[in-house]
Amino acid sequence: MPEGTDYIPLYGAEPSAIEQAYAIFANVIALDENGTVLNAKWAEKRATDYIHRYIDPNHKVEPEFEDWELELHAPPPLNDLI
Repeated sequence: MPEGTDYIPLYGAEPSAIEQAYAIFANVIALDENGTVLNAKWAEKRATDYIHRYIDPNHKVEPEFEDWELELHAPPPLNDLI
C-alpha cells in the first residue's frame, strides 16, 4: 500500500472496494505453465492503485485501468466439481 494511505477502515465499511481490488489482482496476475507467478508486483500495484484512487479520487493511475482488469466474475461453485 502507498505510505500514509489508511485503507483498513475500508474492510468493514466499503467491502465492495476490497472486492474490486481483489478482482483486479486476480485478473492481472499471470502464471506460467508450472504455476509460477510472473508478475506479482505488477498485480499488487494495480490493485493498490485502485484502493489509492478510491480513497483519493485525484490519484493518477498510470496506465489507466482497462475494462478486463476491472471485470468482476461470478464466484466459484460452493462444492468442487470433481
